Amino acid sequence: MIAAIVLAAGFARRMGRQKLLLNLQGKAVVRWAVERLLPHVEDVVVVTGQDDVPVREALAGLAVRYAVNANPQSGQGSSIAVGVGALKPWTRAVLIALGDQPRIPDGVVPRVLEAFARSGKVIVVPVYRGAQGTPALFAAEVFPELRGLTGDAGARSIVQARPERLVEVRGPGADR
Repeated sequence: MIAAIVLAAGFARRMGRQKLLLNLQGKAVVRWAVERLLPHVEDVVVVTGQDDVPVREALAGLAVRYAVNANPQSGQGSSIAVGVGALKPWTRAVLIALGDQPRIPDGVVPRVLEAFARSGKVIVVPVYRGAQGTPALFAAEVFPELRGLTGDAGARSIVQARPERLVEVRGPGADR
C-alpha cells in the first residue's frame, strides 16, 4: 500500500494566521492539498497540531485519518515522525506532502509513483526550478529514519544523507 502524510501542524508564524484554513476558490487550502493526493494513494494521514479541530472541519467528508503532533513547536521533523508512526504496518511507501501546497501540478504525483515503481530507489523527490520539493516519496525501509526526525528541516537530512538511494523526478509540473 502507498500512503500519504499531509503535514498540517504548522504555526504559520511568517504569515501571522493559519494559511491552511484560508479560502481558495471555495475550499480551505489544506483541503485542496489533500484532494490532490487522494486519487493516487490508499491511505492519507493528516498530521495536525494546535489547529486540530478547524483542520478536521475543513476536511470533513474526506477519507482521511488523523494524527496529532502534541509538540508541533518541535518543527516539521516531529510532524513527519508522528505521521510515520500512524502508518499501517503494511505500508510499502509514503508520500510526504505539505498541507499548504494546494496546487501540486497534475503530473507530479503519478510521475513520483512511477519512478518509485521503476527505479528500485527508496527515495523519490520532484525537482522544481532546480530545487528538490514535495511531495517526496519514502519506501518503508526509510521509515525508521523518518520516525527519528526532529527540528524544522523536515526530511532533508535523510534525502541528502545517501544520494545513491535517491531518484529525482523531472517532467510535467517539475523541471524539464
